Amino acid sequence: MKKALCAPEASPEIVRYNSPGIPLYIQRDQLALYPDMQALCHWHEDLEFLCILDGFMNYSVNGKKIPLSKGSCLLVNSRQIHYGFSENRQDCDFVCIVFHPQLFTGNPILYQKYILPVLENPGLEYLLFSGETQETLSIRDTLCKILSLKEEGRTGYELEVIGLIDTLWSRLLSGTVRLSSPSGKVPSNDLSIQKDMVSFIHRHYTEKLSLASIAASGSVCRSKCCALFKRYMRQSPIDFLNCYRLEVSRGLLENTSMSITQIATSCGFNHLSYYSRLFLRNYGCTPGDYRKKQD
Repeated sequence: MKKALCAPEASPEIVRYNSPGIPLYIQRDQLALYPDMQALCHWHEDLEFLCILDGFMNYSVNGKKIPLSKGSCLLVNSRQIHYGFSENRQDCDFVCIVFHPQLFTGNPILYQKYILPVLENPGLEYLLFSGETQETLSIRDTLCKILSLKEEGRTGYELEVIGLIDTLWSRLLSGTVRLSSPSGKVPSNDLSIQKDMVSFIHRHYTEKLSLASIAASGSVCRSKCCALFKRYMRQSPIDFLNCYRLEVSRGLLENTSMSITQIATSCGFNHLSYYSRLFLRNYGCTPGDYRKKQD
């Protein structure tokens, strides 16, 4: 069954943690479970680790394509536009670990000294660890240990996970792993404009939107709007809007008793036939069939 992605009501994305109130998300996943083998482009306040267990995926961070092969690990900093995808339909088995900076806020002095400088570094978009170096092996082992703890689910496993993340962060800062930006460059204003336009879609997807209205939300012309979406999202603005609407509709199909017509309308689709056609094209089944599979 295709994977239903988290569809937030406003930007940045609201992460659905494994346990309410504990800002941790730990999951083993497969790219083939995502529509068209591509996650919906998003960002969030949380930091995110990926570890590739098998296969291959491309990962986009602020429009930069990063190839990830078996054994590679990636740390994505807070508030970076990112998503994984396959260009050749090759599947990928991976671990995703998302954690909010709140995990480190027990001591405000330590947070100010060791956490905030990383979060607020505009040139630090991501860190890639690949090959069979000592640092990569150490990070990979730690991430796999975190996954094992979550899958075992012993009482208090979250405390062990937080301890491992603290140790990993300490190694990042100590010089065992070089904590620096791959590019060293401060992102351009285009990234902020792109976030504004995506936030506009998140807030107004239920309304009638046009290319002109999306472009206006970023104070750019329509041609630049299209160019920015192509650079950061690999989609046109309208395609991204429709994908977002479809993702929200899937959550409603799974979690409400609303009729399919009501769902289509509430997600901004004026015609049921158009909604059904897009749903079938993206997910390989009709909305009605999708709902039946959830029962």
